[in-house]
Amino acid sequence: MKFSYKLSDGIHILTFLSIYKDDDLSSKKIADSIGSNASVVRGLMVDLREAGLITTHQGSATPLLSKKTTHISIYDVYIAISMDHNLLHIDPKTNPDCIVGGNIQSTLNEIYEDVEMNAYNRMKQITIANVIDGILTRHSHSNDS
Repeated sequence: MKFSYKLSDGIHILTFLSIYKDDDLSSKKIADSIGSNASVVRGLMVDLREAGLITTHQGSATPLLSKKTTHISIYDVYIAISMDHNLLHIDPKTNPDCIVGGNIQSTLNEIYEDVEMNAYNRMKQITIANVIDGILTRHSHSNDS
């Protein structure tokens, strides 16, 4: 199974833009931090810009957050990035002639909807500011050692 890192990379970009706001904000520099390539970063920044989370100027490496970090939730990032927006997936190829196979999809659909709604509500409560606080706290503790 292939996993998408778009959400964590999108959060990474926004966090980087805040922490390094007075530094080099080129897609190459951000990509070095993510461990990716600049074209992936530029693609994600297009999604973030179209969602109104950042502003960019063509030909200039000066992206800025469009909102305060306390007003950008990780759910906002999740919605902004172009990906499948289902957290959980149901196997569509079950055997309809089996009691389990014929009924598991609709049963899991109800359960998964509940789980996803709870996850989305929690994601709406966690902001980029919370992520930044966690990073800076961990950085501070690692420098104390």
